[in-house]
Amino acid sequence: MRRALWLVLAAFLSTAAFAEPPVDVAPKAPAKKPAAKLPAAQAKAKARPAWAELTAEQQRTLAPLKADWESLETERRRKWVGIAKRYPTMTVAEQERVQRRMQAWAKLSPEQRRQARETYKQIVKVPPEKRGNLRDQWAEYQSLPEREREAVTAEPRRKK
Repeated sequence: MRRALWLVLAAFLSTAAFAEPPVDVAPKAPAKKPAAKLPAAQAKAKARPAWAELTAEQQRTLAPLKADWESLETERRRKWVGIAKRYPTMTVAEQERVQRRMQAWAKLSPEQRRQARETYKQIVKVPPEKRGNLRDQWAEYQSLPEREREAVTAEPRRKK
């Protein structure tokens, strides 16, 4: 009787083994680890283009930014290089304007630059017909004496 039970058990186990699809026993490739983010210092070190990679003409054009170049993100560097590439085709007046603005930009603190970018994003959203009004307001502000400008800047902004 015992022998019959063993035969039935053996038959059961053997049919179960043949009834299942074959199992792949080859070792699986280890799961890929997600790409580790580079520390900020290494990411900035790999930012392109480096100052030395710029042409001599681009370096002359972008000279006001030389001191800050290594701290600029890759995207910002590419934008400035784009401006430097267009620079030779600009009129003398446009070139002077670009140089003045670049020098002013280089003097701003990182926080002031961030604020300027945010303001620009807001102005771009304003419909073109209302931008003329903004230009008028800006011209009016620029014509104020320094003390009055400081007073206006110190006032909390009113939402319209």
